[in-house]
Amino acid sequence: MSPQAGGGNLRDSLRTQLWPVPLAATLVAVLLGQFLPYLDRQLQDQLPDALSGLLFGGGPEAAQAVMQTIAGSLITVTSLTFSLTVVTLQLASSQFSPRLLRTFSRDAFVHNTLALFLATFVFSLTVLRSIRADSSEGDGFVPRIAITVGFGLTLASVIALVFFLAHLATQIRVETMMRDVHSEATEAVDRIFPRDGEASPVDMAGSGPGAALIESAVSGFLLGIDVKAASAAAVKTDTFVIVDALPGHSLIAGVPFARAWSTDGRALDGQRLTDLSEGLTGSLSKGFERTSTWDAGYGLQQLLDVASRALSPGINDPTTAVHALGHISAVLGTLATRHTGPKLHVDEQDRPRVILNYPTFENLLDQVMRQMVRYALDDPRTAERVVRMLRELSWVVGPGPDGIAIQDRVAAVRVALVTAALSDDEKRRLQRECDAVAAARTGSWPVH
Repeated sequence: MSPQAGGGNLRDSLRTQLWPVPLAATLVAVLLGQFLPYLDRQLQDQLPDALSGLLFGGGPEAAQAVMQTIAGSLITVTSLTFSLTVVTLQLASSQFSPRLLRTFSRDAFVHNTLALFLATFVFSLTVLRSIRADSSEGDGFVPRIAITVGFGLTLASVIALVFFLAHLATQIRVETMMRDVHSEATEAVDRIFPRDGEASPVDMAGSGPGAALIESAVSGFLLGIDVKAASAAAVKTDTFVIVDALPGHSLIAGVPFARAWSTDGRALDGQRLTDLSEGLTGSLSKGFERTSTWDAGYGLQQLLDVASRALSPGINDPTTAVHALGHISAVLGTLATRHTGPKLHVDEQDRPRVILNYPTFENLLDQVMRQMVRYALDDPRTAERVVRMLRELSWVVGPGPDGIAIQDRVAAVRVALVTAALSDDEKRRLQRECDAVAAARTGSWPVH
């Protein structure tokens, strides 16, 4: 699979911003607020009686009062909505994890609700400008169609406010947050390691001693790499490149992130090295925060943060940690069925050109276990869930290298249990659970 990092990260960035949808709705409201009064003038006294009876029937003063009331109330409701959204973000950040804010900020329901409120407010102000009272300068004008549309938008806004409050009450639940992170992590796994993907034959031909190091020109998180641009740079300079940095890793200006070898026997230096460095740098998508677009471990890290925060003395919520470990087990179980690890990309002549580094199942399992062995084994419920997670993964993986990696983590758990703050009975029971992990690898599922 050849990810086009730039387009994917741009779409993800726009989805996590609160302003694009409300801004677009505001512009549409301005245009509609100009067009409908014009339509009113064109259709004045030409509408059928049945339709006219459904439209606003008051005079200029009543029309102005209605639109002023709508504009004033909607800006108040919009302020309330923004305040509730900020409070929700603050709660998620302090109670669960700061890395959950991105999940909230990309909520389409919040975007659309704010867009409707702002559009109704701007539409009312725009239509208000076109209302004219009778005077010596001319006859009065009441845009009946526009005011009726404004009334309809107001009703829609009231209904949206009710649904928004219900939605917000659901979103601040930790179960909902973890479900959303789980779904996002699964989408990332499907994107990076597709279900029908094949194992990438990582051919290291051409690599060896004498590699030229490619330094990063800027600092920030590596969000993704445009494979076509990176391959084009390698073809142009006739080189073979290995990008050592994984999506989600920090790039530091002046520090190497890739290695390159010449494939034609000529020295890789001077202008040739400069061209390759500029080409590779241009293929990188960078940012100030991690995203799940091409970062296979980010969703797991978010769930780990929730679990670790729940186990802290200040929170002390092992139930949430157990639920988070369930989601982590499901994500790792999905990864266990995919071909993970680095991917080789070739040019049009099928010559190896670029190897992009992606985490293996073992890397991601290690990411989880290093943190959980440190924090989860002093509570009997979370300790049992950690061992059961390894048992579940062992069943999915079966024999093979990934099964060996799981057994290595079981051995680390056994060692940590010796000094864990648990009773002797709990430790013996957990040691039996560790024995069951090896049995699951062979297709057996002992029931204690």
